[in-house]
Amino acid sequence: MKLQHLLLPLLFLGISFSAQAQDENYWQQKVEYEMDIDVDVENHQFTGTQKLTYHNNSPDTLHRVFYHLYFNAFQPNSMMDVRSRTIEDPDSRVRDRIQKLPDDEIGYHHINSLAQDGDAVQYTVDGTIMEVTLNDPIAPGETAVFDMEFESQVPRQIRRSGWMNKEGVEFSMSQWYPKLSEYDEDGWHPNPYIGREFHGVWGSFDVKIAIDSSYVMGSTGYLQNPEEIGHGYADDYDRPDSEKLTWHWKADNVHDFMWGADPDFTHTKAELSNGTKLHFFYQQDTVAVNADRYSQEQLRQNWERLPEYAVQAFEYMNEHFGKYPYDKYSFIQGGDGGMEYPMGTLITGNRSFGSLVGVSVHELIHAWYQGVLANNESRYPWFDEGFTTYASSIVMDQLFNGGQGKNLHERSYQSYYSIIEDGKQEALDTHADHFHTNRAYGTASYSTGAIFLNQLRYIIGGETFDQGMKTFFNEWKFKHPDGRDFLRVMEEESDMVLDWYYQYFIESTKHIDYGINSVLGVEGSTYVTLKREDLMPMPIDLMVTYQDGSKEQFYIPMRIMQNEKPNENPDTPRTIKRDWPWVNPTYTVEIERSPSEIQKIEIDPTKRMADINRDNNVIEMDEYLNPIQN
Repeated sequence: MKLQHLLLPLLFLGISFSAQAQDENYWQQKVEYEMDIDVDVENHQFTGTQKLTYHNNSPDTLHRVFYHLYFNAFQPNSMMDVRSRTIEDPDSRVRDRIQKLPDDEIGYHHINSLAQDGDAVQYTVDGTIMEVTLNDPIAPGETAVFDMEFESQVPRQIRRSGWMNKEGVEFSMSQWYPKLSEYDEDGWHPNPYIGREFHGVWGSFDVKIAIDSSYVMGSTGYLQNPEEIGHGYADDYDRPDSEKLTWHWKADNVHDFMWGADPDFTHTKAELSNGTKLHFFYQQDTVAVNADRYSQEQLRQNWERLPEYAVQAFEYMNEHFGKYPYDKYSFIQGGDGGMEYPMGTLITGNRSFGSLVGVSVHELIHAWYQGVLANNESRYPWFDEGFTTYASSIVMDQLFNGGQGKNLHERSYQSYYSIIEDGKQEALDTHADHFHTNRAYGTASYSTGAIFLNQLRYIIGGETFDQGMKTFFNEWKFKHPDGRDFLRVMEEESDMVLDWYYQYFIESTKHIDYGINSVLGVEGSTYVTLKREDLMPMPIDLMVTYQDGSKEQFYIPMRIMQNEKPNENPDTPRTIKRDWPWVNPTYTVEIERSPSEIQKIEIDPTKRMADINRDNNVIEMDEYLNPIQN
């Protein structure tokens, strides 16, 4: 046994204590929103009052706070508008549309008054950010109450939020209210809104929305007055006969609040085995945007079939990734594609059935990764998008292939290889707003983020990884974890040191490229020399297939890992070789068989390693070894 293995118990005891100490010092802020909203559906405007109770759980005294005013982005020459008109590859949904908005279709938040603990407070608005200079600093452990009066105009639907989306849904109300910015160990996060990701403070919402009585609404939270609303929420009640209805919603332990509403919504429900209710809001008689591809009847049937698949997806996620902790989730037609929010999503519905299931599965998985594990998705977009993309591939395979599909993450790998080949790759550790191109953002956040997980599964072993995913969810739910928190959980699960992996794959654009450099037969043995062709080191699974069809695994851990993974394929004999110091560019494996007995040698037969050149990973011995003599 290697010396470092004898030291492992003490080494990892220290790691465990370190993680525990950090968890004891962890803190997060808390908010309580109370809002009364009155909607003018004809003019797409609303007035509102907001009482926000802010708990400073940080060790710092706060002298100012920041609010997000997202609707201000939908004005000509806003940062979102300029960014869309100047980026190399603009989002087709935005392009120059904001620049062309008339006054009655722009978005805005006008703050009419703001008070701190009953006294008027000074504030300045700069685009989508409002800075408030506090009358009285908020000391650690103290609470402040902010009372606001505001009026807002909902923008014409372009990105995320708005009225009258391309499918005719009237209100897609995400990022729609003045929202307090998050403050954490890295300070304030008042990032101007340019249409990408979000971050929010954990807390509660008590929201009353008065709207024309013809509208049906789906929302974050639980409806408090179903008997007053009707619309299928309370089966024994009919819709009241009045001009406006007030929908009263409450949600605890969430970090945002969204809603969608339309007069033509059909509302259906489904239920999980544990009693969790799924709600579906869609236009049953919607006119297909692409009428040449989808008929109205096809779209209706797709939405009628969706609940069965949504239930299966939730059940699978509950079993394999951690239990969804709320009693409700809503799929609401709206928005401009698909976007995740606590306890629900806004998705477009004019799709094929497979696409409708696909977007629904992706967004519902965000209920785990960002909804419950509420990372700062603006700062670390790869975290929630990568985790969700990884799990989506697995769940979709379960739904449509019974879990028998192969190469589930192939599209992610192909996107990764393609952007490297085109010279457009950017590091995952890039703020969502600051990628040079939309393509680089999408590939890094979705595809490379998913590869990060699948490749980590390769490094530590499948069973260890799967258990680690559950442990991470259970330990960090209702908090703000980041990638390093995830890494610490996986280090404890695997008894490995993994910081090198994070540094190479998340914080740099260095690549993996291993190859079989030479094969030599000497005195009845075969010596295979492997070469690290690029900069990123990795442990190596080497599979040898013999002429009789039998196989043998040779596993080469990295010295820097301080441990090795369990045998993932116990039916195939495995030999653990000495570890490979990352500074060494080559490594020679001895196989105690002659070359003539070997049929094939392959690096990483499961293809989980993101090797940018797999052409040198396999040698067919019949083709290669004719010149070599025993």
